[in-house]
Amino acid sequence: MVAQLPLQLANLSLILQTAIMTQVRKSRPLDHLVLPTADLAVSQKRHDQLGFIVAPKGVHPFGTENACVFFADGTFLEPLAIGQRETAEAESLGGNVFTARDAAYRFRKGAEGFSAVVMGSDDAAGDHAQFEAAGISAGKILDFGRDFVTPEGGASRMDFRLAFAADLRSPDSFFFICQRINVPKADRSKLIGHENGVVSIKTVLMSEPNPTDFQYLLQEVVNEREVESHSFGMDIKTPNATLSVLTHAGLKAFYDLDTHGDRRGILMRGIVFGVSDLTKTKYLLTSRGIAFTEKGNKLIVKPTTGQGAAYVFEAVE
Repeated sequence: MVAQLPLQLANLSLILQTAIMTQVRKSRPLDHLVLPTADLAVSQKRHDQLGFIVAPKGVHPFGTENACVFFADGTFLEPLAIGQRETAEAESLGGNVFTARDAAYRFRKGAEGFSAVVMGSDDAAGDHAQFEAAGISAGKILDFGRDFVTPEGGASRMDFRLAFAADLRSPDSFFFICQRINVPKADRSKLIGHENGVVSIKTVLMSEPNPTDFQYLLQEVVNEREVESHSFGMDIKTPNATLSVLTHAGLKAFYDLDTHGDRRGILMRGIVFGVSDLTKTKYLLTSRGIAFTEKGNKLIVKPTTGQGAAYVFEAVE
């Protein structure tokens, strides 16, 4: 009986440690979505036509550039183009995961698309260690910064740290964590009053013939164990949005989006936006001659040049 006591205590300790780890697990919020494009000016024009306010161009120190679309819920879209090809290629050869994955996506899928889902965090180094332990790390951490001019005309600097996750079975999609190390608070009130009424990102749409094959990957990326499985796929809720992986039949049934046969691997397919007044959104799209389909309470705009994903407009609840 005495000999069994240390073993019992060890088992109790393990149970308590597991319980504590489960309790402290904190879901990561959606931060932004990366949308590769061949020409940033074309993307800016397309988003303007759709009723979005597009921020001025931002330049990365590793050869890429963006023109983001920000929302009231703190999320944003990042249309991404190649600004300096030689710099981006050199960075990729030097181990920059961001530029390497972007180059691989463009090689396999073309210059227009939807390549990455980005989660927010205040500890990218810890997240990187978690991804390494889980066997899903896509490479080394990326630290970078860039200078910018404030609305008042002053000079400032932003610094970021990125940690990457991916699955070798899914070469056309990846995920990463974005930590803002030194980012001054900016007044974005003039950038979030979109004419189309969009105030948030509600759902990120992905497709895969057998969604649960990638359940583990998404659970680790979101840092969330709860998964809602259904006959058409699975959903994982983040604190501010839902990641939805649907079968091709589900994508067609719910969103009228064409499929890619039985091709394996997660494909980023669309974005469901929350809008304040769907009637006004419909009027804007109609008045500007933008083609869309209406399915239930959703307005669906198919991908086109400068818009690499399907855009679905749905009233906020």
